Amino acid sequence: MTIRTILVDDEKLAIQGLQLRLAAFEDVEIIDTCANGREAIRKIKTEKPDLVFLDIQMPGFDGFSVVKGVMEIEPPLFVFVTAYEEHAIRAFEANAVNYLMKPVDEQKLADTIERVRQRLAEKKSAEDAGQLLDVLNEIAPERAADFVETTAPGTESADRFEKLINVKDRGQIFRVEVDTIEHIEAAGDYMIISTGDNSLVLRETMKDLERRLDPRKFQRVHRSTIVNLDLVRQVKPHTNGECFLVLESGAEVKVSRSYRDVVARFVH
Repeated sequence: MTIRTILVDDEKLAIQGLQLRLAAFEDVEIIDTCANGREAIRKIKTEKPDLVFLDIQMPGFDGFSVVKGVMEIEPPLFVFVTAYEEHAIRAFEANAVNYLMKPVDEQKLADTIERVRQRLAEKKSAEDAGQLLDVLNEIAPERAADFVETTAPGTESADRFEKLINVKDRGQIFRVEVDTIEHIEAAGDYMIISTGDNSLVLRETMKDLERRLDPRKFQRVHRSTIVNLDLVRQVKPHTNGECFLVLESGAEVKVSRSYRDVVARFVH
């Protein structure tokens, strides 16, 4: 697969240096270069690249403004390239693939390109599987369990799911270990992530977050709730075929009738 790439930097020498280093990667195709943020936004929207190497410190529209400027479309993967270390936290917030310091180290660049390859491959497979799973969850939840069982990757493929999630909440960046998440509840366009001793708010849709999590551990048990099945300690029957899951922290999560068969496959 060819990785269609745009380079953005207001320094011509910086772009030339990155072009030379990227020439070593046969699957990276540089389709355009941009000298400022406004041009970058326009080119990203029209060219729809897979990957953008983005300088942060530029006059006018900086790198973070470029990211915000393309959020109404499906954005490409971003790699920030800068001479200033203090931007690292904001780079994590923007969910960048990586953060490279100038001058770019060749080994770190090679590691970054490998991450990009993995992210693009995961994105394609997750999109295909996710679209079908979304349909099944809406029209036949009990069949969605069969789909998860037959499409769940083998143990050797578990690395394609998130291990850490960066959450900006109350002006801070929290790095949450996925295994510590007990349950997730939807509140409009926000997700409330509960880890047992803490709750954080993440701006993301349930469908997008669901695709980042291993379906063998994280299952939807209600239209607006995802549970970490490894942290379920008790199942309490309720009326009308519903039940409650008691989690490790003692919290209880309601399971709707539509999803009880899904949960029954994992909780014994």
